[in-house]
Amino acid sequence: MASAPAILTSGLGRDYGRMTAVDAIDLEVRSGEFFGFLGPNGAGKTTTIRMLTTLLHPSRGSAFVAGKDVVDDALSVRKEIGVVFQETTLDGDLTAEENLRFCTRLYGLSRKESKLRIDEALALFGLTDRRDNRVRTFSGGMRRALDLARGVLHRPSVLFLDEPTLGLDPGQRRRIWEFLKRLPAERGTTLFLTTHYLEEADPCDRVAIVDAGAIVASGEPAALKRELGRESIELRTERPEEFAGRVVELTGLEPHRAPHGLSVFVEDAEDVLPLVLPLTKDGVEVRISRPTLEDVFVELTSRDRKGLE
Repeated sequence: MASAPAILTSGLGRDYGRMTAVDAIDLEVRSGEFFGFLGPNGAGKTTTIRMLTTLLHPSRGSAFVAGKDVVDDALSVRKEIGVVFQETTLDGDLTAEENLRFCTRLYGLSRKESKLRIDEALALFGLTDRRDNRVRTFSGGMRRALDLARGVLHRPSVLFLDEPTLGLDPGQRRRIWEFLKRLPAERGTTLFLTTHYLEEADPCDRVAIVDAGAIVASGEPAALKRELGRESIELRTERPEEFAGRVVELTGLEPHRAPHGLSVFVEDAEDVLPLVLPLTKDGVEVRISRPTLEDVFVELTSRDRKGLE
């Protein structure tokens, strides 16, 4: 018999006055799944997480997390989940150990169990030597690691991660993801991720892309890339505004803004490549790329825009 979904929503929505932040979202996240929830700034990602974690009351629809109603059984939901928000909620005047101990008390763990789990969490994130240091002395990466340690301390069945590696350097991001990717297999934890680093969403079992408060696509990352069905030409430059107009003149195609500069979606890259090669004389690096999750994201969320928000 299949297990109940870790997250199940039907028509979930939230309004702020006349503004709709989230509009009738239907989601089903399987138990033990690594699920990505992607979208541009203002798309409704954080609002959705706040509803699912009982911090915000839905305006309509229903949501169940770990089989519990987020409205009628909010306390039970909170016992089942862990949350790591974009901004740290650690107490800077407490030590690393004191922050974790406070968390174990909230979850009613015994003194013996608390010590075992705190020791385990500090070791796991490389913070054992800093356990007695006040958090205000920590670097951004160390604070984020402690945030994650606290989020998994009580071994939640569902872990919500809202931009968990925002602001971290590549080494710190890599170490944190090495741990997070093990959680579903080792502990059966369901991961619900939002991120701006789209390469981090590639290992997800499934993703949903949300724009303007509504889901515009969902499925396995590989399947979404296949559906796009187009190659792209990457134009790597630190001056994308300067070259966007020239790309239109040379190809007749509208480029999309991308983290590395510009991208142009094409049916056959080999046909278009010679047209943009003159840009290399001005220092633009040109390369052909197969569809990525970032390409899918840009295509779906920029149809009515000229670039990513």
